[in-house]
Amino acid sequence: MNILLSTFYFFYFSIVGVYLIFIPKVLSEMAYNPTQIGIIFAAAPLVRFILPFLFIRGLELNVKIFNLALLIMFLSSIAFYLSISNFYTLLLSNIFLGVGMSLIIPYIEVISLQTLGKEKYGKIRLFGSVGFILVALVLVKLLNSYTMALYFLIFLTFTTAIVAFIIAKISVKKEPLDKVKEKNDINLLTDWKLWSGLVFMQMSFGSFYNFFTIYATDNGITLDMTIYLWSFGVLVEIAMLYFQGKLLRGNLLYILQFTTFITAFRWFLVFAYPQNIAILFFSQSLHALSFALFHSAAISYLFAIYKHKSLAQQFFSGITYGFGGLSGALIAGYIYDLYPRYLFVSSSILAFGAFLFLYFWTKQRSNLGRA
Repeated sequence: MNILLSTFYFFYFSIVGVYLIFIPKVLSEMAYNPTQIGIIFAAAPLVRFILPFLFIRGLELNVKIFNLALLIMFLSSIAFYLSISNFYTLLLSNIFLGVGMSLIIPYIEVISLQTLGKEKYGKIRLFGSVGFILVALVLVKLLNSYTMALYFLIFLTFTTAIVAFIIAKISVKKEPLDKVKEKNDINLLTDWKLWSGLVFMQMSFGSFYNFFTIYATDNGITLDMTIYLWSFGVLVEIAMLYFQGKLLRGNLLYILQFTTFITAFRWFLVFAYPQNIAILFFSQSLHALSFALFHSAAISYLFAIYKHKSLAQQFFSGITYGFGGLSGALIAGYIYDLYPRYLFVSSSILAFGAFLFLYFWTKQRSNLGRA
């Protein structure tokens, strides 16, 4: 099972690599404007935002839904290829791709945690980052036409679906989620400063995830070098995920404030020095803090303060990565269309806004005498 799970993460995050790094460039070369690209890439986060609310309403993520999601993911990748020249059909294909991928990962995550336990999970999950890097390094050498990236997308979704189907088939036949009834103690309105900080942080990544490849190459950075920048960011992410244990023993709120402030500084560097390779690599080194450490601290903090822990993680995924990713993609698309030079200024402002929200949330908690 360990080999199967490692293989799944490898291919699943290889899909993510193709999707984030190459598809924006493909769409740009197909004459899509930045606003259209932003809308297309906002579709998947929108799906991620909506789906958790459906499961709260009673929808059950069982093996039948999981296998259907595998089929949807594969067929939508084919539809992505067939509809590449039409904005509306491409948008629809992307929505279904988002549905499939959003349903698959939480199901496999549960199997991983049940099979491996928390201690071994991280080392298996690292294969996803390895897949992300390798597909970037391989595809950049083969990307002589837009069709090559789409062929990779179809192949990787097919392989991922096969491996995931086998994992589900041989996994222990029991309910994937423990049906423990817990009182919902999550109030988004009461805790709006906390959730606004988390959302603004993810919104700041809209420019990076959806337009960094285009932004870098438009500023004279070669596609090869841009891929090296992406890969370096993933490498430092892996290192942080592996060694961050001691840091997470500290005050998690202070870590969240520190990482959001550093992220604002990171995006400002990308804006101020878009053609300086050394500074761009330094900015990518900060990915260890702005993604890996922030993500782990946020999940750990929500786990600590809320009693309904599973629902807290669903909200974190849906609201932060879903709504935050959706808003960030739309904002980045409009800004790059109208004021391309200031794309990462907007990201820096959003990240600093996240810092301020979390700072005031910390002050509120301190006044109440709570961590």
